[in-house]
Amino acid sequence: MSEKNYLTTDYTLRSWLLTTDHKRIAILYFASLIFFFFIGGAAATAIRIELATPQADLVSSDIYNRLFTMHGIIMVWFFLIPSIPNTLGNFMVPLMIGARDLAFPRLNLMSWYIFMLGGCTALFAILAGGIDTGWTFYTPFSSLYSNSYVIVAAAGVFIAGFSSILTGLNFIVTIHRLRAPGLTWYRLPLFLWSLYATSVILVLATPVLAITLLLMATERFFGVGIFDPRIGGDPLLFQHLFWFYSHPAVYIMILPGMGVINELISCFSRKPVFGYKFVAWASLAIAGVGFLVWGHHMFVSGQSLIASLVFSFTSFIVAVPSAIKVFNWTATLHKGSLRFDAPMLYALAFIGLFTIGGLTGLFLACLAFDVHATDTYFVVAHFHYIMVGGMVTAYFGGLHYWWPKITGRLYSEYWARTAAILIFFGFNLTFFPQFILGAEGMPRRYHVYPPEFQVWNVLSSGGAVILAVAYLMPLVYLGYSAFFGARAPANPWNAPGLEWQTSSPPPEENFATQPVVTREPYQYNEAFEAEPQNA
Repeated sequence: MSEKNYLTTDYTLRSWLLTTDHKRIAILYFASLIFFFFIGGAAATAIRIELATPQADLVSSDIYNRLFTMHGIIMVWFFLIPSIPNTLGNFMVPLMIGARDLAFPRLNLMSWYIFMLGGCTALFAILAGGIDTGWTFYTPFSSLYSNSYVIVAAAGVFIAGFSSILTGLNFIVTIHRLRAPGLTWYRLPLFLWSLYATSVILVLATPVLAITLLLMATERFFGVGIFDPRIGGDPLLFQHLFWFYSHPAVYIMILPGMGVINELISCFSRKPVFGYKFVAWASLAIAGVGFLVWGHHMFVSGQSLIASLVFSFTSFIVAVPSAIKVFNWTATLHKGSLRFDAPMLYALAFIGLFTIGGLTGLFLACLAFDVHATDTYFVVAHFHYIMVGGMVTAYFGGLHYWWPKITGRLYSEYWARTAAILIFFGFNLTFFPQFILGAEGMPRRYHVYPPEFQVWNVLSSGGAVILAVAYLMPLVYLGYSAFFGARAPANPWNAPGLEWQTSSPPPEENFATQPVVTREPYQYNEAFEAEPQNA
C-alpha cells in the first residue's frame, strides 16, 4: 500500500483547498454536507421536542416559524439537492466512464466555493435572527410583511444555484465527451443515466428559481408590482415560478438516489438490472414530465379548475416511469443470489419507503383528497418519505457501497447493518403517524395543537430520537474505519464496473492505462462470483 493515491499525493491544506482532482473535491463536498446536515437536523430535533406536547413548552410561535424555515432551507438546498451528485457523483463519474477527471476540473472546484459562499450566506441569515417565511418564501409575506432576514437567506439560495448549474453542466459534458473506448450509451451504468437526467434538470430549472428570488427581492426593495396585486402584480405568479423549479427539484433529489439503487440491487443480487433500457429511459422521462406537474402544489390557490385537472393528470403520468423502476428492481431481485450486506439493506429500505411516498403522492394528485390534505401533516409525511426516506437512504447506501473505494478501508458490517435497520424503523415511527395526523386534519407549521393529536405526535417524536441516533452511528463507525479500518482490496464487492478496476483508494490519475470496455453492463459472470470481502 505504499503506492501513491489521491489521499497521499500531498497532505497540505493548500493542496486540498486548491485541488482540481474530482475525488478531493468530492471529499470537500462531503465534509461540507455533514456540517449542513447536522445544522438542519438540530432544527428538526428542536421541532420534534416542541411537538411532543400540545402546548408551547419550548419555543414561541415566532421562534418555531424560524426553526422550520431554517430546517427546510438548509436541508433542501444545502444537503438534499447537492448530496449524491456533488459527493458520490463527483467522485464516481470519471471512474465509472474511465476518465482521468471531469471535463472542467477548475469549474468543479469553483462550484464548491460558490456552494460554500451560498451556505455561509444562508447561515449568516440564520445566526443574525433567522427567517420566518417557510422554505418556500411565499409572497406577499416574504416580499412585504416579514421583518426577518428574507433577502439574505434568498441570496444564499440564489448563490448556491450557480453551483448546481455548474455541476450539472460539468456532468453533461463529461458523460458526452469523456467516455472510455467501447463505453456506448447502452453500456453506461444506470447511475450515470440518472445523473445525466438530474443534470439536465439542474441546468434548465435552477435559473427559474434564481430569477424568482430576484423578482421577490426587487419587489421587497423597490416596490415594483410583480406579485402584489395592489400595484399591478399577480399573487399566483410567485407560486407558479417557484414550483416550476421546486417540483423538478424533487427529481433532482430522488433521481440520483434511484441511480444508486440500480447499482446496489444489481451487485447484491448478482444479476444485470432487469429491463436496462426501460430503466435508463425512465430517468429521462421523469426529468421531462417532471416539468409539467408543478401546478399540483396549487390546487387550493385559486388557479382554474381546468388547469388543476390537467396538472392532476400529469401528476399521475409522472408516476409511471417511477413505477417502472420499482417493478424492474423487484424483477432484478427475483431469483437473484441475494446478499444482505449493509448497502443492500439500504436499497431494500429505499424501495419500501419510496413506494409509500410515491403512492401517497398519488393521493395528493387527486383533487378531492388534496383539498382536504393541503397544508396538513399528510403532506409533510409524504415529502419526507420521498426526500428523506428515499434520497437520504439511497445516499447512505451508496456511501457504504463505495466507501472502500473512496477511503481504501473497510467498515464494520455489524454496525452498518444495525444502523440501516434502525434508520428504517426510526424513520417509519417518525413519519408514518404523520399520515394519520394529516388525515385527521392537523395542520402543518403549528406548534400548538389539540390534545387529541398528542399520542401520534409523541410516537413521531420518539421515532425521531431513534432516527437521530441511527444517523449518528455511521459518522462514528465510518469515521473510525477511515483511519483504523482493515485495508480494502480493489474490488471488495466483486462488481464489474470500471470504478472497481483501479486500486482502492484510486491514484490521482484514476487509471494507470486507458480502460477499454468490451462487455455489457452488470455482467456478473463466473469471473466475479467470488465472495465479497468485508470486515
